[in-house]
Amino acid sequence: MSFTLIGKHEKDSRNNRDGYVTAMLDLMEKDSKVMHVDCDLENCINTGKLAKAFPEQTVNAGIAEANAMGVAAGLAATGRTVFMHSFGCFASRRAFDQAFMSAAYAKLPVHVIGSDPGVCAAYNGGTHMPFEDCALYMSVPEAVVIDPVDFAQINCLTKKLAASGKFSYMRMIRKGFTTVYGDGSDFEIGKGVTLKEGKDVAIIASGIMVDEALKAQEQLAAEGISAKVIDMFTWKPLDEQLILDSAAECGAIVTAENHQVKVGLGSAVANVVIKNNPVPMEMVGVEDRFGQVGAESFLREEYGLTAAHIVEAAKKAIARKNG
Repeated sequence: MSFTLIGKHEKDSRNNRDGYVTAMLDLMEKDSKVMHVDCDLENCINTGKLAKAFPEQTVNAGIAEANAMGVAAGLAATGRTVFMHSFGCFASRRAFDQAFMSAAYAKLPVHVIGSDPGVCAAYNGGTHMPFEDCALYMSVPEAVVIDPVDFAQINCLTKKLAASGKFSYMRMIRKGFTTVYGDGSDFEIGKGVTLKEGKDVAIIASGIMVDEALKAQEQLAAEGISAKVIDMFTWKPLDEQLILDSAAECGAIVTAENHQVKVGLGSAVANVVIKNNPVPMEMVGVEDRFGQVGAESFLREEYGLTAAHIVEAAKKAIARKNG
C-alpha cells in the first residue's frame, strides 16, 4: 500500500464517478468476464461509456433494482465478476433481500455500488438520502463494505474488489469531490490509512469526512492539540489493530462519517474499543434522523458533518481523557 497525500482541500475538476468508470474500462478490456449492471442511470454515473465500449459486458436492467440484483447474481453464478449500480438508497434498502439471498448467501462475487451516499444526495431529498446503507451491508456475513473518498481511491478499490472474489458494497460520490490522494495511490482492502500522526486524539474518518478530519487536524494543531488522522475507508473487514494502536497511543478517539453513527463506522469502532481497550470516544455523524432536501453545504451543517464539529468532539474526548 502506497499513497500520495494531497490534502489541500481543493475540489477536483473531474467527477468522482469517472474514477469508477475508468477502472471498469480497464478491467473490461483485460477480462471479458467483468460486467456492469445498471438501473437506467447510465447518464447519472457516466457508465454509458461502458455500454459503448463493451456492449456485451453491460446490462441496463431498468428502474427495477431488485430484479437488477437478481440479474447480477445470475451472471456471477455463470463465472462473471459483476458490478451492479443504483443510487445508494435503492442499492441498499430496495434490493437488500435479493443482495443477501441471491448474491451474498450464494457466495457470489457481486459488487454493489451505491451512489450519492448520505448528504451527497442533496436536492434529491430525504427519499434518496441513505444514512443506513452501510449498516445493512455490514450485517451481511463475510461482506466487504467500503466508503471511499475521491477519484484515486475509488479507481484503485474498484480494481481491488474485482480481484477479491468477495461480495461487496461500495458507496460512491458521483460528482463534485475534494481531492485527498494523488492519482496512482494504492490501497489495501481492510487496512486503514494514517494520514497524520498525533498523540492527543485519533480522528477516524471515511468518505467525505476525511477532508473535514484533515481540516480539523489543522485547526486543532493551531491550538496546540496533536491529532492523528486515519482514513478508515473499509468498514468491513475493519482494521482493528490500527484502532487499538491508536487507542493506546492517543487515549481518545473521534469517529466521523456521513452515515448514522449508531449503526455505522462509529459503532463499529466502539465495538472494538469497548472489548479491548476502553478509551473516551465521541462520534460525529448523523444522529437518528431522516434526510431532507437541500444544498450539500447546508446539509453538512444541518447534520453536523463539518470540521468544526470534529474539533468540538475532539476537545470533548480529550477533556474526558484528562478528567
